[in-house]
Amino acid sequence: MRILVIFCHPVPESYGTALRDTVMKGLAEGGNETRLIDLYAEKFDPVMGCEERRTYNDMKSHQHPVPDHAAHLAWAEGLVFVYPTWWYGLPAMLKGWLDRVWTPEITFSIAPDTKRIRPLMTHIRKLGVVTTCGAPRWWSYLVGHPGKRTIMRGMRALFARRCKTVFLAHYLMDVSTPQSRAAFLGRVEREMRRF
Repeated sequence: MRILVIFCHPVPESYGTALRDTVMKGLAEGGNETRLIDLYAEKFDPVMGCEERRTYNDMKSHQHPVPDHAAHLAWAEGLVFVYPTWWYGLPAMLKGWLDRVWTPEITFSIAPDTKRIRPLMTHIRKLGVVTTCGAPRWWSYLVGHPGKRTIMRGMRALFARRCKTVFLAHYLMDVSTPQSRAAFLGRVEREMRRF
């Protein structure tokens, strides 16, 4: 399967980088073909400017502001997001990537008569999230786990109807131990092999 991994962390020596590497290793061991988008390493600009926003709703695919990323989305049959959960949600860099790359004619269309959104990412059959959360699991769910909902519900709605999902989170990251981090890396590798 062709899997696109989207990685978002500003610190190259972070635990997030270890998670990214583990994801890539597990996917390769599972026989998948992978591509990686490392948002900070490529200095992705997450800011949607005035003119881009003005043309967003009527944008045609040939006008896409980041055509190479649009091509990666078209290539993929599965997506895995690797990022830290900050303030219960997505890092601004990742949110900006969704804003700028997930455009009409690439990921969805809006019917002119019914105004209904029609998914255009039905070639995506698997979706994964690997994240860290400073808060405990119970508190993350109490506040609604907004980052998880954005990807696992909002973005997922644009994929194949029977798209399989996996959500892996290391909670209490701020007080994690070498043992808890190693155990989570092992879990991530096992899940990605099966992905």
